[in-house]
Amino acid sequence: MRELVVLGTASQVPTRQRNHNGYFLRWDAEGLLFDPGEGTQRQMLYAGVSAASITRIGLTHFHGDHCLGLPGVLGRLNLDRVTHPVDIFFPGEDIDYFERLSQVVPRYPDPGLRPHPIPADGPIPLPDAPFRLEAVALSHRVATFGYLLAEPDGRRMLPDRLSAFGIEGPDVGRLQRAGALALPGGRTVTLDEVSTVRRGQRFAFVMDTRMCSGVEELAQDADMLVIESTFLDSDAALAHEFGHLTAAEAAQVAEAAGVRTLVLTHFSQRYPDLDGHRIEASKYFHGELVVAEDLMRVPVPTRR
Repeated sequence: MRELVVLGTASQVPTRQRNHNGYFLRWDAEGLLFDPGEGTQRQMLYAGVSAASITRIGLTHFHGDHCLGLPGVLGRLNLDRVTHPVDIFFPGEDIDYFERLSQVVPRYPDPGLRPHPIPADGPIPLPDAPFRLEAVALSHRVATFGYLLAEPDGRRMLPDRLSAFGIEGPDVGRLQRAGALALPGGRTVTLDEVSTVRRGQRFAFVMDTRMCSGVEELAQDADMLVIESTFLDSDAALAHEFGHLTAAEAAQVAEAAGVRTLVLTHFSQRYPDLDGHRIEASKYFHGELVVAEDLMRVPVPTRR
């Protein structure tokens, strides 16, 4: 199963309808929790997300609406005696904030907790992960990174082409491993002749930022882009001043990047109704548009 579970959608100040940020990505056997704001542990209960299903935690930055739920989540992992490895990645420039948050309450030793302070753009070393995870710097008021999860490309074998060359049984595996197979009579068949590329899926996560090259890089060819849209275009000056995006900006970058499913979130409390975000984004984006709501589930689209 690959799906996004939205735990909270509020920016800075929660409302009666919106909890602080929190996003849980189910990716097969992996569970990635992004930006756990206040109340995340309770929202997990409502959403049916267990602490034991968390395998990675990612913080984009250390503003409270994106990280103040971390002590509770770590405490719950500890209380439930979760012993499998849990990687935590965050801006390395602010490692002191991470250390304070992770030591708010006394806990048993955490045998599986693995902090990864991020020094700069680039891959995050997760040797046991079935995907590549990259951090990309964004433009906010403090050190901030967005994240890209990219599945390796694979190959899909074409049965009709295999049959045409008379390739079957163990020979199929030999061809896949070697990239070519010598047939009786001297003919050599290459993997490209009997298969096609199965493009790996891409998930991008973009929180607090002005428009910058990092946003464009993360969005490029994403199957799902989860992106902040704190303001509407009528408040574009405020958005730029405080380091945020509008719904129109998020939609424009998604359309230009070929995003398939666009998930707008992180809404200012000044907008009690989000119809404006949907209308504004729809002017520019023509893929699947989701205006996130708390406890919503959004499936990652199937492979192209």
